[in-house]
Amino acid sequence: METIQIGSITCKPLHPTFAAEITGVDFSQVPLPQNVIDDLVTAQNRFAVTVYRDTGLDDARHVKFSQQLNECELCPKFGGPAQPDRFSDPHLFDAGNMNLDGTLIQKDTRRWWYNKGNALWHTDSSFNQHRSKYSLLLAHLVPKDGGDTQFADVRAAYDDLPQEKKDQIEDLVIEHDLWWSRQLAAPEEFESVTQHEMNAKQPAYHKLVQVGPGGRKTMFLAAHSKRVIGWSQEKSTELINELIAHVTQPKYTLAVKWYHPGQLVWWDNRISMHRATPFSDQMEKRDMRRTTVFDDGPYAYGVPDAKQMELGSLPPA
Repeated sequence: METIQIGSITCKPLHPTFAAEITGVDFSQVPLPQNVIDDLVTAQNRFAVTVYRDTGLDDARHVKFSQQLNECELCPKFGGPAQPDRFSDPHLFDAGNMNLDGTLIQKDTRRWWYNKGNALWHTDSSFNQHRSKYSLLLAHLVPKDGGDTQFADVRAAYDDLPQEKKDQIEDLVIEHDLWWSRQLAAPEEFESVTQHEMNAKQPAYHKLVQVGPGGRKTMFLAAHSKRVIGWSQEKSTELINELIAHVTQPKYTLAVKWYHPGQLVWWDNRISMHRATPFSDQMEKRDMRRTTVFDDGPYAYGVPDAKQMELGSLPPA
C-alpha cells in the first residue's frame, strides 16, 4: 500500500480500510504546533488507528500532547478513594500488570480478574455518559512475546451490513455497563459488585448507529454493551453478540505489535473497537499508560434520558 502525505506527516497504511503508521512528528517539541495537530486529527479521522514507533514521550509530554486534543478523563479509583496512584499524573490510566511497588499483579486477585475484561472487544469508556473520543496508549515496558493489541474497523463492518439489518438497528439505544463486561470476562469474581464499584461507574446510554467524525456511519459497540433499551436481555444479547461477531471478522481486524518502549498507539473509540491479547503476565512486566480524551462531538453525551424514556416518563426523542 502506498504512503499518503497529509500536510507535514507521512502515513503508511497498515490495512486496506483503516490504520496507519505515522512519521514526521517531533514529539520532543510538545506542545506541538496547531498545524501539526490539525494534520494528525485529519489522519485520525481517516485511519481511526495510528501508530507512532519512536516518540520518546515521557508521562508529562504524553499528557500535555493528549490535552491538545481536548480535556482528558481523570482515572477512576475502583479500589476506593484512598487507593494510591502508581503515576504522578491522575490523567494516566494504568493499563499494565504491575502493582505500586513494581511487582507483578498476582493471578486470581480482583485486579487480575478485572484486567481479563480487556481481552473482550470493546471501546474505552463507552460506559461513561460523557464518553471518550480518543485513547492514546504509550509503552514503557513490553513483553518479549504476545501482548499485541487488536483493532477492528467498525465503519467498514457497518458498510457491509445488509440493508435490512441497518434498518433494524438505526434508532436503537444501548445501555453500556462496565460491570457487565467484567461479569462476562470473570463471572465468578464479579458475580457481586461492591457498592463503591457500582457508585464509581453507573451505566450510560448511547445511540448504536452514529455518524463518525469522517462523515461515515458507524456503530458504537463494546463488550460493555449490556442491552438495547426497550428490549429483553435475551434479545439484546443475541443482537449485540451478532454485531460484535460481524465487526470482528478477520477482514475488518488488525493486530498491532508493541516493539519497544516509546511506541504510541492512538485510536478513535467512536469508529473502532479493540482488545488486548495474552502474554506471560505472571513472568513478564507490561507497563502501558493511557490517556483518554473526552469526546466533544454531537454524540459526546449520548442519550442520558434513555432510562426514563424506557419507563415511559419521557416521550421518545
